[in-house]
Amino acid sequence: MKLKTFLRTGLPICLGVTALAGCTTADPKVYAGLASAPHLKSDTSDESGRIPYRYKRDVDFRKYDKVIIDPVTIYRGADHQFVKLSEDDKTDLADYMQTKFQQALQTRFSRVTSPIPGTLRIHLTLTGAKATTALLGPASHLDLGGGAYNTVQSVRGREGSMTGSVIYAVDIYDSMTNSLLAAYVTKQFPNAMNVGATFGALKAAHVAIDKGADALMDELCS
Repeated sequence: MKLKTFLRTGLPICLGVTALAGCTTADPKVYAGLASAPHLKSDTSDESGRIPYRYKRDVDFRKYDKVIIDPVTIYRGADHQFVKLSEDDKTDLADYMQTKFQQALQTRFSRVTSPIPGTLRIHLTLTGAKATTALLGPASHLDLGGGAYNTVQSVRGREGSMTGSVIYAVDIYDSMTNSLLAAYVTKQFPNAMNVGATFGALKAAHVAIDKGADALMDELCS
């Protein structure tokens, strides 16, 4: 069924605005299999809900100018939050994350492959993801009721309806001592009014990864 035909039928989108709120994905959690799990604590200062768990020592990241980027890990614990994704989809997202985070970090750090002074080691773990719901994803942004809901979500900085997202953990180490300097678990998603991100099953997840790479750079430059 084509999108225009779908909209013309007047079929309710997710049974109305109230139900749309239930069409977003679950919040991230402290995953038992993460190396940083014992250190992560609730971050009550994060009103956006994007980074609900965090750990950070009193560290000045400005003294680091090099980085080792570990291969992205796909989380295999029973408490993962992958929603009906194939192994190929998970691999696609992990590979995309590796590329985008490397590109972002190289604007600030020199990449090295072995521990030397002034080097961070960053480990990324993809712990969950959801693809955009076919037809319903774009339709829920173009439908009158869905558009109103997503407008409110955009203003609040919250997740849009029927749209893909990613959840992942970031662990940041001093490469010489292997001591954990900072860690967080985050959920990233496109702006709720980004209709273009809803076309294609993994497009929104890719946009979310782009935002996540920028967010890590903000973390390291603050």
